[in-house]
Amino acid sequence: MGRASVLLALLHLLLLLGTVRCSDGVCAQLIRPLGYPCSEHTVETKDGFLLSVQHIPHGRVALGEKTGPPVFLQHGLFQGGDTWFVNSVEESLGSILADNGFDVWVGNVRGTRWSYGHVTLSENDKAFWDWSWQELAQYDLLAMITYVYSATNSKVFYVGHSQGTIMALAAFTMPNVVRMIEAAALLCPISYLDHISSSFVLRAVGMHLDQMLLTVGIDQLNFRSDIGVQILDSVCDGQVDCNDLLSAITGKNCCFNVSRLDYYLEYEPHPSSTKNLNHLFQMIRTGTFAKYDYGLLQNLITYGRFYPPAFDLADIPASLPIWMGYGGSDALADVTDVQRTIEELRSEPELLYIDKYGHIDFIMSVNAKDDVYGELIRFFRSQGWPSSY
Repeated sequence: MGRASVLLALLHLLLLLGTVRCSDGVCAQLIRPLGYPCSEHTVETKDGFLLSVQHIPHGRVALGEKTGPPVFLQHGLFQGGDTWFVNSVEESLGSILADNGFDVWVGNVRGTRWSYGHVTLSENDKAFWDWSWQELAQYDLLAMITYVYSATNSKVFYVGHSQGTIMALAAFTMPNVVRMIEAAALLCPISYLDHISSSFVLRAVGMHLDQMLLTVGIDQLNFRSDIGVQILDSVCDGQVDCNDLLSAITGKNCCFNVSRLDYYLEYEPHPSSTKNLNHLFQMIRTGTFAKYDYGLLQNLITYGRFYPPAFDLADIPASLPIWMGYGGSDALADVTDVQRTIEELRSEPELLYIDKYGHIDFIMSVNAKDDVYGELIRFFRSQGWPSSY
């Protein structure tokens, strides 16, 4: 204890002051004040979760009556749809896409503060948190993409970051999802995690933090709560240099605007489930990209086999255009693991490698507009969308 970084100190302060208001939604709090049209939508999943989706039909200046192609943005772990807008309008991918003529849709998975609803369950119910990224892929992503596909009568361009790429790569093995996708851009793509170098995560894995939390009945991971901050402190304590906690978790980020950290923390981190963390740690321990491991007996009941079935990247159609952006300083989406993902795909994705970029740089770098987003937009336009918008 006693080695709280600036980030930990700010989390303690936010705990005292209370969390961000969520009643108004992302549109009212973040997007409309920037000068963009925005509407809130609620999408129900097959298992009853009520997800918040934002729609930004065009940029600050409408480029004629014709609507551009739909693009869907899916955030990463402990993040929400706000992550695409918390930098300035000149630096945030959500606003950049809207200003470039795209019809922007923003997803928020279950458990985030924007998607805290369920048709029968309360967030205080244990069952509300009984899910991992497997359900996010099979239910949340399917429901949100189906909603956008139906609303626009068009295939969807997909952008995912971190957990948003795990969800995508799992979901794209399912014909009912991939048929609705025009092309996919994956930032910090993850399907394997056994080469991560994050000192914080490796310490948590070694502590069996996920299993301890499940054993004592902590089903929700909320690092804005008192117990969440205590968990962070316990992992750091004497074992990990958390004076720069973000780098300890994600790797060194070259171009992250530290001066805006207090603003970012008004919105993030979002909650997730302990089971989700457990599933990710299973991937680190086993080196697999597979469904949740319940143990031999429950696996037999659930899957009809002793070990959970893998998601086979070769099941993703070779006809699906994929673009990937990844960095040499990323301690989570390690270059070795990204290369394994690339090799197992049937297609040959277009690649953007930036040696100095860390995990957060791809969504919050002050230079990402020039380093990353121009190439991402070029890739989408190369799929047949006219550049005259």
